[in-house]
Order: sequence, then structure tokens, then C-alpha cells
Amino acid sequence: MAQFKAYENPNKATKKTYPYLLDIQSNLLDDLRTTVVIPLCPTSLAPKAAISKLCPILEIEGKSFIALTQQMAGIDRKSLGKEISDFSQFRSEIIAALDFIISGV
Repeated sequence: MAQFKAYENPNKATKKTYPYLLDIQSNLLDDLRTTVVIPLCPTSLAPKAAISKLCPILEIEGKSFIALTQQMAGIDRKSLGKEISDFSQFRSEIIAALDFIISGV
């Protein structure tokens, strides 16, 4: 697993709303059974008043998804599906969203 990679969500109960999960956990913790993810939701299903600094918009296969940082969670790595995209180039925006949720800045 690698930090800032998006994976398919294989969970049938949540897959429609959150088709992808963004792994944000540091690679230094790869030996842990769990990882921290941010669910990615199609912008068409996302709240209209989403805070842009908290919820960056990411694109997968030409479609826009909102990173719902406020809904991040720890999950078992086995719960991640196939790797779909690498968002390392958006590292600054993702870390800024995490910082905003913690410090409000």
C-alpha cells in the first residue's frame, strides 16, 4: 500500500456512495494491519456546501470526486480493492485538508 493512492471500495453497502477510498497513512506504517482512508464521493452526490479546503476535488477516469476528509476512518487493509489512481501530486492539498480538520487553519 502506498500513501495517497486511491483504491476501489469493494463494500457493496457503501460502494455506490463511496466508490473509492484514498489511503492517507504514512508508508512508514505499512506493517500495521489497518490504514487510514478518506472516502471519495462523486461530486453529484456530495453536499453542495462542501468546504473546498476540507474537501479537495480529485479526478478519476474523467469524473470528479470529492474527498470527504471529515469522514476519514481506519480500516483493515484487506478491505481495499484494486489500486485505481495515485494522488501524490495532490499531497499538499490533502495534507492541508487534514491540517484544517485538526487545527482549523
